[in-house]
Amino acid sequence: MKKVLKNVSFVILVLKMCFIFGQESSAQKRIIIDVGHGGKDSGAIGIKGIQEKDVVLSIANAILKLNNEMKKPLDIYLTRYSDTLISLSDRTKLAKALKAELFVSLHCNHSENPNARGIEVYASRKQKEFSKASVFMGYQIERALCEAIGYGSRGVKFANFQVLRETVEYCASILSELGFLSNKDEGSYISDNNNMERIALSILLSIQKSIEL
Repeated sequence: MKKVLKNVSFVILVLKMCFIFGQESSAQKRIIIDVGHGGKDSGAIGIKGIQEKDVVLSIANAILKLNNEMKKPLDIYLTRYSDTLISLSDRTKLAKALKAELFVSLHCNHSENPNARGIEVYASRKQKEFSKASVFMGYQIERALCEAIGYGSRGVKFANFQVLRETVEYCASILSELGFLSNKDEGSYISDNNNMERIALSILLSIQKSIEL
């Protein structure tokens, strides 16, 4: 019953947002930052028990904070603002309802190999109208992150992730793996608040640059 109520509440929220935004000018492009996992779904668990859901939420909140401090902030919305679990379908429905220009899903990687490291970005394997734009955005963000924080590149790849295949039809969409929590160096780096802000700034500037092109 609780799960049903949460889903109903989310749908009501989406409908309200659609009504409100429908009254506004569509001139400003909207960005959806999909904050991976949440609630009972911790995602990857790395060194010292660091949880993926907490890391990506902190980075997403840092993106919002930095964006609000800019002279011309972007129109950014998160799929979750707290430690709650939102279904994958509801995440993509939100992007569609808000007529997003870009959908960026934030995640962290994990491997049984403690030496696995680096940043990788995924675009949808499904070939749709925004496939090329998604790949371009993927390269933009990956390159900016590698340059800003010194991580190695694992490339831009293709996958059939639900959040990608259900959004690529109406906006550019990517899923970013922001390093390996299972790697001692990367796990320690990404769990530091100052470094989270650096990652957030790199993502934000990449988005801003791509939107302006």
